[in-house]
Amino acid sequence: MKVLRPTPAHFGIYVFDLDRMVDFYTSVFRLTITDEGIGKNFGNRLVFMSATEDQHHQLVLSAGRPPEAKVSTVMQMSFLVPDVEELRRNRDIAEAKGAYELRPMNHGNAWSLYYFDPEGNRVEVYMDTPFYVNQPYGTPLDLSRSEAELLAETERMVRDDPSYLPLDQWQAQFRERGAGRD
Repeated sequence: MKVLRPTPAHFGIYVFDLDRMVDFYTSVFRLTITDEGIGKNFGNRLVFMSATEDQHHQLVLSAGRPPEAKVSTVMQMSFLVPDVEELRRNRDIAEAKGAYELRPMNHGNAWSLYYFDPEGNRVEVYMDTPFYVNQPYGTPLDLSRSEAELLAETERMVRDDPSYLPLDQWQAQFRERGAGRD
């Protein structure tokens, strides 16, 4: 697939306790450390991590978050998972590693789990559904239910929304809107 315009690819955040946060993200998301060292421009210790061999890094953690930065300015860091079982696995490991305020949400187009990492950065872990509905859209998600039950409940919920489309139709409309932006 040829990239025709700038595409978000990775992100980096400053942290208080780099070793603790590296442990959190490598344990919870099974990220692989690809490099680490002292940044020549920043002067801070950096750890680069990725979930795939085709991207050197998808997350960079940097030491040096100022002590006075009590509240994170990260709105959210989002991680895509393939299925509801991985969403549940992530929930359990994240909570065991110190994540807090876990909140599962049904956005119609995705099933998400929101929480704060041990340093207060908001994380979203999500999987796509085969539906589109205008965002923001969200209701509580019961992760104890089966995937079939969740899918049927989501379809009933979004079909009542005037913006509902099957995902493939929304994707076709997106391609049409983006045509000519080369």
